[in-house]
Amino acid sequence: MRLLNYMRQWRGLAKEALERTAIVAKFLCLLHVTDTYLCTPTLVYGPSMLPTLNLKGDVLLAEHLSPRLGKVGSGDVVLVRSPVDPRRTLTKRVVGMEGDRVTFFVDPLHTDRCQSAVVPKGHVWIQGDNMYASSDSRHYGPVPYGLIQGKVFFRF
Repeated sequence: MRLLNYMRQWRGLAKEALERTAIVAKFLCLLHVTDTYLCTPTLVYGPSMLPTLNLKGDVLLAEHLSPRLGKVGSGDVVLVRSPVDPRRTLTKRVVGMEGDRVTFFVDPLHTDRCQSAVVPKGHVWIQGDNMYASSDSRHYGPVPYGLIQGKVFFRF
């Protein structure tokens, strides 16, 4: 009789543990789906987007649906996987879409020489708002549209 009560108690504890584990797993799945496909909070810092974003850092909310639906356009601030270092994510402004002719200063600190480029199909031209301290499409050319990870819609 004592063994039977012990087994019932153990089954009850195991059942409760399994239910709680399922709740945690569902929560983690929801968190993953939200972060990957819907919306991500991101901390960004650095001089490339001055004066729009602070040098010391801002928290941005970026949604992931617009890039997937092709709803990113000129003037949008986006999160982009770096074409130079794939482990980094950049925050830049879209300046030109495919087919647009973009005119830019080659090296604004040392010369006032301008250059033009046509953005190829499937690419965007991105630049930081601070042209004196930004590594962007002026340095590595047009960026494939597929590297856009999110469109910023809110800043804290």
